[in-house]
Amino acid sequence: MSLDTSYLPNNNRSKHIFLIDDDESMRISLKGILEFLGYQVNVFESAVEFLKIKIEVAPAVIITDMRMPDINGLELQAELLKRGRQIPIIFISGQSTFPQTISAMKQGAIEFLIKPFDRDQILSAVERGLEQDEAYMQSFTQRLTLEEMLKSLSPREREVFELLAIGFNNAQLQEKLQIALPTAKQYKSEVMRKLNLSSLAELISLKNRGVG
Repeated sequence: MSLDTSYLPNNNRSKHIFLIDDDESMRISLKGILEFLGYQVNVFESAVEFLKIKIEVAPAVIITDMRMPDINGLELQAELLKRGRQIPIIFISGQSTFPQTISAMKQGAIEFLIKPFDRDQILSAVERGLEQDEAYMQSFTQRLTLEEMLKSLSPREREVFELLAIGFNNAQLQEKLQIALPTAKQYKSEVMRKLNLSSLAELISLKNRGVG
């Protein structure tokens, strides 16, 4: 039986999958399919083993069995959230309770598949997870860059930034800060220049994205 790869991107080699399952036959089967499609697959027999590594790649997605010895899927998910790395998780399980499914989805799981599942289901979930992680990492990187830019502002310029973000005009800046109008305009100009912004709309959007 041939695999339909038409909907998959060509750059899968930079996409990472962490497969965690104590079922050896499931590990071998899934690893074979995913590596055939070009993904980088890292296999672990237990969540304990997986948690020993430091994840420094992206985009990435986790495929994990829900019922495993030592640490189950929900406990693994909770530990990852505690560590601050929001890797999308796909749960697979031979049997599971409804409360487990609900808990997993509430904590951010992107899919919950009951064995035996359809091959296309897991591949579709993998792609959704990788897209989600890529978007998250892009947003995270952008946020770090913007926070570094904000550090370039002087304390007074940072104050001006905050006031501009809530809609203050030049005259209001002058009154609020008790400074001359030309000085208010100069501060505003410096804030816009240092943050590489061309309009107040961009500045407000920047603030609304949670920066500052």
